[in-house]
Amino acid sequence: MAKENLKVKDHSVSGEVFELIQNSEYGFLETIPQPSKEKLPDYYKSEDYISHTDSKRNIFEKAYHLVRHISLKKKLNLINASATEGKNLLDVGCGTGDFLEIAQQNNWNVSGIEPNEQARTIANKKTNNAVFEIDQLLNFESNSFNVITLWHVFEHLPNLEDHISIFKTLLKPNGTLIIAVPNYNSYDANHYKQFWAAYDVPRHLWHFNQESISKLVSKQSFKVEKVKPMWFDSFYVSMLSEKYKSGKMNPIRGFWFGLLSNLKALRTKEASSLIYIIKNR
Repeated sequence: MAKENLKVKDHSVSGEVFELIQNSEYGFLETIPQPSKEKLPDYYKSEDYISHTDSKRNIFEKAYHLVRHISLKKKLNLINASATEGKNLLDVGCGTGDFLEIAQQNNWNVSGIEPNEQARTIANKKTNNAVFEIDQLLNFESNSFNVITLWHVFEHLPNLEDHISIFKTLLKPNGTLIIAVPNYNSYDANHYKQFWAAYDVPRHLWHFNQESISKLVSKQSFKVEKVKPMWFDSFYVSMLSEKYKSGKMNPIRGFWFGLLSNLKALRTKEASSLIYIIKNR
């Protein structure tokens, strides 16, 4: 079923308005217009862009770091379960490197990609200089990695099909691609509509549901093997959405709609964010 086009404001940086239009082939939503490659980095220039800093200035940032600490252990368990034939990990869009650091401490051979210089510098201090600029994606040897992860990064990548092709080349046979993205079919997305914080235009170039991810990766003979919910995301996203909708903080109301979204997802399997465990066939 076609999704109604939405006009969504960039609440974080520019205040500009973008439109979300459904892609007829895959079913994901496209942010229109998309910033040029030269202009896109300007939309990340904000102290509020939390994945590029380790700051803890307010309730949102403190909650983010608390949840991130809990999530790191779950992510580690997930990659440990996925790696049956080796422990070579590539984390694309690794931010300040916390996931790579914990993986390295647990005997993984790690590499990271992070385009933001500030975040990359922080990450390299944690990982013995295992993090590179994005051009390095084309310099790794084929079949180098058992697991490639993108934690809330896939939606930021231009040229989706090209990137999936690169991941296909870099993964070993039977390797695992793990993609975590917001889900526009979730209850909180439908409740907040244009104020849903996980649209995060124009930094999020694409917006996915389960069907669109499956269609997209199947073009490279990948298969979605399992889909897992990210339960914490609905709370953070709903609290931020409340701020965008009303212009003021309302953490109790945001927490309630985050909880309601998770309760509904127990039945629908449409959580606010989803992790796709995808096998290379």
